[in-house]
Amino acid sequence: MRYGLLGPTGLRVSELFLGAMTLADPDEARTMIDVYADAGGNVLDTASAYGDSEKVLGDLLQHRRDRFVLATKYTLSRDAADPNAGGSNRKNLTLSLEASLRRLRTDYVDLFWVHTWDQHTPIEETMRALDDAIRAGKVLYVGASNLPAWLVSRANTLAEWRGWTSFAGVQVPYSLLKRDIERELLPMADAYGMSVATYGALAGGVLSGKFTGPGAAPTGTRVDPADLTARDHHAAHAVLEVAGELGVTASQVAIGWLLTRSPAVHPIIGARNASQLEDNLGALDVTLPTDVLDRLDSVVDFDLGYPTDINTGPRPWLFGDHESRLEGRSRRTGRFLS
Repeated sequence: MRYGLLGPTGLRVSELFLGAMTLADPDEARTMIDVYADAGGNVLDTASAYGDSEKVLGDLLQHRRDRFVLATKYTLSRDAADPNAGGSNRKNLTLSLEASLRRLRTDYVDLFWVHTWDQHTPIEETMRALDDAIRAGKVLYVGASNLPAWLVSRANTLAEWRGWTSFAGVQVPYSLLKRDIERELLPMADAYGMSVATYGALAGGVLSGKFTGPGAAPTGTRVDPADLTARDHHAAHAVLEVAGELGVTASQVAIGWLLTRSPAVHPIIGARNASQLEDNLGALDVTLPTDVLDRLDSVVDFDLGYPTDINTGPRPWLFGDHESRLEGRSRRTGRFLS
């Protein structure tokens, strides 16, 4: 396992994060955390809305809590009957954080995510409340999950101007089948030097091949095979084909593809048991040749769309005859801007 820095901070985070949403059985969870830690992983990602996940983690980490970068989220409703029990307002932030700290049995969380966009709360209120939690020592770093790029940019600009703590990372869905973040969120994160924690690497299991390959999962699983499109099956077949050529699993190819997108990308791997987790961790040992990456990139249609399409590639009408000799910022920003 290699390590990077969390955005513009000095916090060291492992290449792969462990998603704790499925951690429910304490014995299995303990084994999975051990497997992950033995591989060098140090980021555990949960949320207030993930059932018993926070409580399970709190019980299991009593004697090694500081060994991990513990991340949780708030925003989703704690009580459907209470209009203030959800959202990113100061009241819900304060009460949600206190409840999470009790369940996690800790005095602080390393990384506190805003779980989703609450369009009814001014972002100024959220950023100031997050900064207050940091100054109180209950949170060390903050991040934005499922927020639009323009809002994250506004939030970080406000924080910079007012001396508050900025978002150090974003948490977003990303897979070979879902590349929407390449339009604005990835370039925005690159411009701010933010980390990008990605979930859904296997697209609900589609890219693992279990719905497409031999012995495909029957109807009744979390993803109904009847709902899959020709595009889904085409991508799954391509990943299975590459996996067969390289002698690895389809899941490892799908996760390995993400690891090539940018050094800032940290896939969140989720698993039901230790065996699945070990398979996912095997992606760290997979090398995808350039020709394979090109094949995977082109396996499904993806259009960056406007305004990205008119702002990338050769533009002699903008730069004149000297564009090829201009060593600009766009040449150093990574694969997703090429």
